[in-house]
Amino acid sequence: MAGGLQTLRCACVRACAGRPQLNDIMRFSAFLRSLARRAYPALAVALLALPASGALWLEGPQSTFQTAGPVAKDQLHLFYITLWVTLILFVITGSALAVATLKFRAKTEADEHAAPPPQSHGNPVVELGLTIGSIVCLLFIAVPTLHSIKYTYDVENGETPGKLAKLVEEGKAYRIKATGYQWWFKFEYPTEKTAAGSDLVTANELVIPAGMPVHIDLRTGDVIHSFWVPKLGGKVDMIPNRPNHLWLQADEPGYYFGQCAEYCGDSHSIMKFRVIALAKDDFAKWLAAQKQPARAAAPLAPTPAAKGTMAVLNLDGRDRLAPLAGTGDASVAFTAWQARQQPAPAQENTALISAGRRLFRDNNCIMCHAIRGQEGIGTNAPDLTHVGARSTIAAGLLENNPERMKDWLIEPDYWKPSNKMFHGITYPVKMAGYLKLDESGQPQMNPTGQPVRNIALTDADATALTAYLQSLK
Repeated sequence: MAGGLQTLRCACVRACAGRPQLNDIMRFSAFLRSLARRAYPALAVALLALPASGALWLEGPQSTFQTAGPVAKDQLHLFYITLWVTLILFVITGSALAVATLKFRAKTEADEHAAPPPQSHGNPVVELGLTIGSIVCLLFIAVPTLHSIKYTYDVENGETPGKLAKLVEEGKAYRIKATGYQWWFKFEYPTEKTAAGSDLVTANELVIPAGMPVHIDLRTGDVIHSFWVPKLGGKVDMIPNRPNHLWLQADEPGYYFGQCAEYCGDSHSIMKFRVIALAKDDFAKWLAAQKQPARAAAPLAPTPAAKGTMAVLNLDGRDRLAPLAGTGDASVAFTAWQARQQPAPAQENTALISAGRRLFRDNNCIMCHAIRGQEGIGTNAPDLTHVGARSTIAAGLLENNPERMKDWLIEPDYWKPSNKMFHGITYPVKMAGYLKLDESGQPQMNPTGQPVRNIALTDADATALTAYLQSLK
C-alpha cells in the first residue's frame, strides 16, 4: 500500500506538471484496483452492520413505515411492490454491467490499442425477451397501483355524495372539513352543532373516532397547502377554488403527527397539526365538551391593566430553535393530551384570568379569534374556545404550557415568521396585528427606523393573557 501511495503521489505531481507518462497511468490504475480489492470487504461488513444498528430502519413520529390505518398500509404495500421490482431490475442490470466490465476490460497495453470487435445489430431473442420482461415488470407495478388509486380515493361505498351522506347518517363513516391557512389548519365538524347552533370548529388538532373511516373535505383559504398524516395516509393537496378530499382511518386510539407538505410561504416548515383518535365513548364525551361555550373561570376585569414597559422575549436557556412540541413520543403526548381535557381550578389565579380576559378584549384579539360564549367573535384566526385543552399552540409548533404560551404571546414573529397575528392583514380588510399599519398596509416606522407596535404587552400582560387562555378548557 505504501508503494501504491508513492505511485499516486508521483502520478499526481506529473499530471499537475502537465507531463503524465503512460507508465504512471498504468501504475495508478493498478493502485486503484488494489485499493478497491481492500475496500470491498470493509464495505460489505459496514452494510451488514447497518440493519443491526437500526440505521436503515426509518422510524419516528412521522414515519411512513410505521402505519396505523388501512390507507397508509395500502400505500406502504404498493411502495414495497415497486421497491422489490425495481430492486430486482437494478440487481440484474447492475450485475450484467459489472460482468461485462470486468470480463471484457482491457488487461494489457495491447488490449487498450486493439481494434474494436465486429459490430452487429443484436440478438432478436434477447431483445424480445427484454421487451416482454419490461412489460411484465410494469404490470406487476401497474395492477396494484390502479387498485390502490381506487381504494384510497374515498371511503368504501361512499364514492358519491349521496352514498357518503348515507354512510355518515348510518354511523358507518364520519365527515370533517379541513381548511389550510398561512400557517395553521381549521377543522369543522358539519354534523356536530354547538349550543349556539353553529358547526363545531377547532384548530390545529383534529379529533376523530378510532376504527371508523373519516372522509375529510380539503379546502384552502389562501395558497396551495397539502394535508399529510404519514402514519394514517398520504399527502393530498388543498388547492384554491378546487374542492378536494381524502379519507383515513386510525385503527386504534392514539396520537398522530401531521403537517403541511406543500411549500406555502415563510413558515411552511412549521405548519403542523395533530390527529387524536379516540374510542367511540371517549369521542362522544369530547364532542359534548367541545360543543359547550368557553369555560368562564373568572369574569371580565372591570378596569384595564396599568401600562408598563414592553416585555422582551427571554427564554432563560430554553431551546431557541422551537423544536417539535413535546418529545415526539406519541404515547406520552396522548397521555398528556388526555390530562389536559379537565380543568384544574385549584391551580388557577382568578384575578390573573380576569385581567387576561380584559386584555384579550382591549387588544382587539376578539376581532380575529372566536371564543364562543365570551367576547371573541373573529373567524379568520384559530378558534380559541377550548384552546387550553389542546396539547400544542402555534399550529403544532410549541407545547401548550404556560411558559411556551407566554413566549408565543410576547414575540409571535420569532417563532413563526411572517404570521398574520404579528404583521396584520390587508385582505379582505386591513387589520393591524402587533404592528401598526400605514394607509398602504405597510408597517409604520418610528424616527429610528423601527416598526411601531400596535400591541406592546408588558410581562404582567403576557402572564395574565396566558392564565386566561390556559383556563379555556
